Amino acid sequence: MEDIFEEIVALRRRGEQAVLATVVNTNGSVPRQAGAKMLILPSGQIMGTVGGGFLEHQVMEKAIKLIGGSEPKLMHIELTNEDASKEGMICGGTVDVFVEPITPFPALLIFGGGHISFFLARMGKMLGFHVVVIDDRPEYANAERFPDADEIIAEEMNSVMKRIDVRYSSYIVIVTRGHLNDAQVLEWAITTPAVYVGMIGSKKKVQAIFSDLETKGIPRERLSLVHAPIGLAIGSETPEEIAVSIIAEIIQVYRKSDLIRKV
Repeated sequence: MEDIFEEIVALRRRGEQAVLATVVNTNGSVPRQAGAKMLILPSGQIMGTVGGGFLEHQVMEKAIKLIGGSEPKLMHIELTNEDASKEGMICGGTVDVFVEPITPFPALLIFGGGHISFFLARMGKMLGFHVVVIDDRPEYANAERFPDADEIIAEEMNSVMKRIDVRYSSYIVIVTRGHLNDAQVLEWAITTPAVYVGMIGSKKKVQAIFSDLETKGIPRERLSLVHAPIGLAIGSETPEEIAVSIIAEIIQVYRKSDLIRKV
């Protein structure tokens, strides 16, 4: 059973989804007892078993529908009905199976390695995010400055944006060193499936960047999804306080989206 748990962690780190089915209660003659587990991948591939035959078919049918969602389900399966008999199941008992979606670890992609990013990376790691910090200045993007980051990239933004893996479970924070860099990253970010895109700046700066992007053909409806100015309005002033406002807004989106909104 240890292999299933190891595979779940590996799937989440890769940003992939699955469903875990666990037998939680049995009555009568059944193929597997409580505690039996089966991991179901989107391809239909499985690891482990909850009993095979009709029982396993019923669980897999339900599990595939849950992939990409967030709500677990409790299944009650009768192994004495006509359908089970047709499949050769003559156990004569009942089984309750708990099926729960396995979702990816959320990724916090921080563009910019300045003061706000320093605190934001620490908070993101505390909350269980996979934290990535990107800056084109090695003196800012390094392990000594960001010991809590899972990945640190010191490269030109253009180079990073061409190859970085962004998924629906990604949260993009744009806090670079200047207006031009922010605009460049934002233009790319809104084309990704990230569930959250936030950009720092005053209302005047945000409006100027939005207007420029509209002239490039980006619709206002798309831009309206960007959280800018970034963060919840809590009256923050210091880098620490601004980081708190940003992470609070991310938590708000995370809880509302429950990792299932696909842009």
